[in-house]
Amino acid sequence: MTRKLFVTTALPYANAAFHIGHMMEYIQADIWVRFQRMQREGNGLREVHFVGADDTHGTPIMIAAEKEGITPQEFVAKIAAGRAQYLDGFHIAFDNWYSTDSPENVELSQGIYRKLRDAGLIQTKTVDRFYDPVKGMFLADRNIKGECPKCGAKDQYGDNCEVCGAAYQPTELVNPFSVFTNATPVLKPSEQYFFKLSDPRCYTFLRDWLNTPGRLQPEMVNKVSEWLGEAGEKLADWDISRDAPYFGIPIPDAPGKYFYVWLDAPVGYLASLKNYCGKQGIDYDALLADPGTEQIHFIGKDIVSFHLLFWPAMLQFAGHPTIERMKVAVHGHLTVNNEKMSKSRGTGISPLRYLNLGMNPEWLRYYIAFKLNSRVEDLDFTGEDFVARVNSDLIGKYVNIASRCAGFIAKKFDGKLAASLSDSAMAWIKRALTTENGAERQANIGANFDQREFGKALREIMEVADIINQYVDENKPWVLAKDDSKTAELHEVCTTALILFRQLTVLLSPVLPGVAANVAKFLNDERYTWADTELSTGAVYQSMLGRTIGAYTHLMTRVDAKMIEDLFDAQNQIAAAGTAPAVKAEKPAKAEKPAPLAPLAPNDGIEPLDAEIKIDDFMKVDLRIAKIVNCEHVEGSDKLLRLTLDAGENRHRNVFSGIKSMYQPEDLIGKLTVLVANLAPRKMKFGISEGMVMAASAADEGKNPGIYILNPWPGAEPGMRIR
Repeated sequence: MTRKLFVTTALPYANAAFHIGHMMEYIQADIWVRFQRMQREGNGLREVHFVGADDTHGTPIMIAAEKEGITPQEFVAKIAAGRAQYLDGFHIAFDNWYSTDSPENVELSQGIYRKLRDAGLIQTKTVDRFYDPVKGMFLADRNIKGECPKCGAKDQYGDNCEVCGAAYQPTELVNPFSVFTNATPVLKPSEQYFFKLSDPRCYTFLRDWLNTPGRLQPEMVNKVSEWLGEAGEKLADWDISRDAPYFGIPIPDAPGKYFYVWLDAPVGYLASLKNYCGKQGIDYDALLADPGTEQIHFIGKDIVSFHLLFWPAMLQFAGHPTIERMKVAVHGHLTVNNEKMSKSRGTGISPLRYLNLGMNPEWLRYYIAFKLNSRVEDLDFTGEDFVARVNSDLIGKYVNIASRCAGFIAKKFDGKLAASLSDSAMAWIKRALTTENGAERQANIGANFDQREFGKALREIMEVADIINQYVDENKPWVLAKDDSKTAELHEVCTTALILFRQLTVLLSPVLPGVAANVAKFLNDERYTWADTELSTGAVYQSMLGRTIGAYTHLMTRVDAKMIEDLFDAQNQIAAAGTAPAVKAEKPAKAEKPAPLAPLAPNDGIEPLDAEIKIDDFMKVDLRIAKIVNCEHVEGSDKLLRLTLDAGENRHRNVFSGIKSMYQPEDLIGKLTVLVANLAPRKMKFGISEGMVMAASAADEGKNPGIYILNPWPGAEPGMRIR
């Protein structure tokens, strides 16, 4: 039976940008998905569908939109427009990113509700609900804060505690207050709709479902079982309705009532899949009904009460076809220097700031993966440890292999690897890729990736790297290159090292997809699959022997410790300034109008604007993202550098640029820039220049010296057009 995977992550609430906790979860899921996509099954690769969406409904978004004078849909669209820079920036490859405010989610949520109603699991009750006397509206759970009734933690929302994980009713909060006005809410009666989680059928199902081997980590089974009680006596009915005004999905046949956001948000996983299937021409219903389809869900430990109680029971009694084939991977929090992240204390990490500083996203992917395991443990980010781990493993152990050997293949052997290997070289390959008992390391590494034991997988990969580096150190290709009688030996040593470097790359590709893609270009490979790592079949080396490879370019730079200082600088400034204590008030204080902006001082060195042009004039210039794959001085010129550019054309361009006074060639290699791609080639003294890279300078270089090439935003790729 072909395994088909439907992979999901928690939906971010669409009232703010992504934070680093989101990125940790998405990176974890993305690594697992990429590993699964490398598996061959039947006549092709395993079928994997990785979908996400914005959680868009609820009062907070409605209020935020109201403050900005726009509709909730417009507010959500504005947030959604900023998602791609994070996802693309960190190489997170969702197949589909959608929204819970969608036709598919309305259809599915209302359909599930009707099935639950028909099953006798929906009932109405008149209950006291919190009402904000200042705002003049009923308050949703997330609009109320107070002290947790279970553990006493302060500043907790009205639905569950982020400290102990307990779920409760907002009326159980101690010292509750409205998040909108800080006013103490009052109780008012309201008819509400409930899902009868207390029904014995729900307890019986949840008990068996949670205890199914392999569905959930043992520590989470124990924790959630405590919430069930011995016979379900701890399960309370779940209020699934909210009163107008409310931004959400209307409850069928209940005017003025809307689904509580936690009912339709998890249905959003299905809605995103259905939307994706429609785009791809996949039969959504057939996919879910296929016995080979299973859902794998990644979720943080702070919201498991919804995902391990309400959600599975709701899907089970609505007849969801994959509920018995669902597995939930719960993870811990991300802390910084062993402190919970806090903007006010300067202990958070902005993922966008990380990218803006030019920090390599794959540094973070590797560091997070190295610390992750399958247990529900918090992961701590420490600046010094980050620098040491990345520089030691990725630069000192991994990239170093190629940088020490590839140049000799290009210079001495016209880029062609050796056609055969001696028994001695083959023995080193076997030593690197097998354990003491003769088992292939790739099988154990693959099992660890599959079981989400990423740290174990990476530690074993680095053990392989240590053996490869030992081989290079013992054979010293830089010494062999000086002795013409050792040419054949040099050829074999460098070929063996690069074969093993390719093996490391394939093993690391779920974690370092960008680097792996560049290595594939360098080694003239197609897409990597896990079968490429098999030593017994010869896949590791057979296709490499005698192959002509491309020119090596720098794959990754070291982490500069100054970057870590800059990463935390903005947050530390906030912490140093301090924050004013919160003050409860019956009425919210009016916000002061911002001071008018000061007039800008003229810059005498900046030249005046040219005459106005039309959009058609601009469109004649074809500007493209280009990657600088090589850069070198031009002999005989004191102004020019020779740039070799990849503009996504399956060929390299040669461009001369007068920027030598500002840049060293090695500083530009691997960077992105902007190319005027449709400029006619120009014959120069030193060769043909096939375009022009864009740079900024002042009119008066005496007052404002310097020429600065343009460096696009992280996530841009060679060949993309600038519009």
